[in-house]
Amino acid sequence: MTILTRTEYEALVGQELGVSGWIEVSQQRIDDFARCTEDDQYIHTDPVRAAASPFGGTIAHGFLTLSLLSTMAYGLPQITGTAMSVNYGMNRMRFISPVRAGSRIRGRFILKSVDEIRPGEIQTVTDVTVEIEGQDKPALVAEWLGRRYFGDES
Repeated sequence: MTILTRTEYEALVGQELGVSGWIEVSQQRIDDFARCTEDDQYIHTDPVRAAASPFGGTIAHGFLTLSLLSTMAYGLPQITGTAMSVNYGMNRMRFISPVRAGSRIRGRFILKSVDEIRPGEIQTVTDVTVEIEGQDKPALVAEWLGRRYFGDES
């Protein structure tokens, strides 16, 4: 992981921050997510019934794909002096293509803006595309908001 000063990080606006490694979206991961969220719709958890659906098999929950953004972002550059980072939400987010069980996905991150909210707090806006290995259309696209809080070292 790269550690940058706040000035170095802000200079990356408009540039790609990085691309995550591939993450397998196995049927087991989908089933675990279904149990956790109590969303066991057959297109996610019943391979036999889902085979007859328009998807031709089970697919990941869109929110599972979205939730994996956190792990995809772990390798992105960090800012020295950051005391805490929080997910602040999305301005825009769309599920473009279904993620079939057994597929691999990865995140591509482009820093769109960095704005100071108040001394010691910034908001970042990052364009995110979650790609599906071997497919032209992404799984999702989003404009992700983050807040970073700094200690005395910023």
